[in-house]
Amino acid sequence: MAFIQTLVNFALHLNTQLPIIINSAGLWTYLILFAFIFIETGLVILPFLPGDSLLFTAGGIAALHGSLLDPWLVYAVMASAAVLGDTNNYWIGRFLGSRVYTGRYRWVRLDYLDRTQEFYRRHGRKTILLARFIPIIRSFAPFVAGVGRMTYRHFIQFNILGGLLWSALLIGLGYFFGNLPVVSSHFSLFVAGIIVISTIPVAYEVIKSRVKKPRPARTDSMSD
Repeated sequence: MAFIQTLVNFALHLNTQLPIIINSAGLWTYLILFAFIFIETGLVILPFLPGDSLLFTAGGIAALHGSLLDPWLVYAVMASAAVLGDTNNYWIGRFLGSRVYTGRYRWVRLDYLDRTQEFYRRHGRKTILLARFIPIIRSFAPFVAGVGRMTYRHFIQFNILGGLLWSALLIGLGYFFGNLPVVSSHFSLFVAGIIVISTIPVAYEVIKSRVKKPRPARTDSMSD
């Protein structure tokens, strides 16, 4: 719980935390940004990392201090991390297969797997693209695609498109709007709003899946 609270606090104050990291790390900041996005999208054990707010804040700082963060380099680093992270997550899921549903791997939240399966049931392979914009589901979608053995050809297409669009949208919003007085003076509220809006689809799917009985069976194959 303390770890999650630390992450939330970090996400809500990225506008002050990230400049400190930049001043301390210099060019290594790009590697740090890459690591954050790669870990959030590439490992199901840390789905709470602040991906959306990090992209937004990096865009805002790049607009205000281009000498500290080059906007195009930020985009290239973040988009690459997003695509490579999902790819890593897919192959982990592919390796583990249906064994993840036995409860043997305690680091995998079965309730999150179920929510992601419901999302797949409704949206199919497009989930890889749509999930980019939804916290938690974003971390589990490529993993579940691997578990369900979605063909890699289909997966990588949606993976690349989703990584490029997600990075461009959030960095672009931060670049053009992150430094507006009304945003910078209420940054915590604005980031909290982004998080809340992003989780609305998840809440909707969870409520709908609980109301509708019986629950759909888990997907064992996504190869078609």
